[in-house]
Amino acid sequence: MDQVPSADQLETFSNQHPGRDYSIEIVCPEFTSLCPKTGQPDFGTITYTYTPAERCVELKSLKLYLQHFRNQGVFYEHLVNRLLDDFVTACKPVRCLVVGKFTPRGGITTSVTCTYGSATSANPSH
Repeated sequence: MDQVPSADQLETFSNQHPGRDYSIEIVCPEFTSLCPKTGQPDFGTITYTYTPAERCVELKSLKLYLQHFRNQGVFYEHLVNRLLDDFVTACKPVRCLVVGKFTPRGGITTSVTCTYGSATSANPSH
């Protein structure tokens, strides 16, 4: 599982309702990566909320893509931006919101939110 994550690992399929403005929420509660400074594991929940255009992401490929971060040393801020960039490259959604909520480390909880398009309208609760 030492493969480097990349957008081309994300498979997609045709959106059967491309003219409809609807949102899809995908919650990935078992995300792991490594702290680039200490090498210690980081844990978090990654949530994608997106409005598809012509393509939707295939969930098994998303799961496998996220697992490729397990041995990657990466800061939270860069990670969530990278997750958004790769997702947009693969799916080309109308809009997308990616939120990384990471478990406490040293008494500090971190949450990072990245948007593409007018992504805040993709999930009114954010």
